[in-house]
Amino acid sequence: MSKSESGEAYSPSRMIDERIRELGDWRGELLSRIRALIRQADPDMVEEWKWRGVPVWYHGGMVCTGETYKAAVKMTFAKGAALEDPSGLFNSSLDGNTRRAIDFHEGETIDEDALKVLVRAAVALNTSR
Repeated sequence: MSKSESGEAYSPSRMIDERIRELGDWRGELLSRIRALIRQADPDMVEEWKWRGVPVWYHGGMVCTGETYKAAVKMTFAKGAALEDPSGLFNSSLDGNTRRAIDFHEGETIDEDALKVLVRAAVALNTSR
């Protein structure tokens, strides 16, 4: 856990809050919206802060990450290759046999219902084993 200037330990959720604020642009807004959708899909989701600055969501194992890049916010599903994606949200990391990702770009709209279905399916996969 990182610490503030006063030495107080930051929770993973607070670290994610700070990342969103630091971005201060469309990527922060988008990451915030994705985070809200993840929480709506599964209120029991646990937030972590990994690999020097990547928000990660867990329920029964890793569900997904929320990475930010200059031109995209990437939502990577740890076991995405095993998930049904009837709405065709996955548009990145399609050739691997484990992960699948969704790259969101500035100005794109999120199919919120389909994303929540995908998050719930990932949680169901994790908790079914």
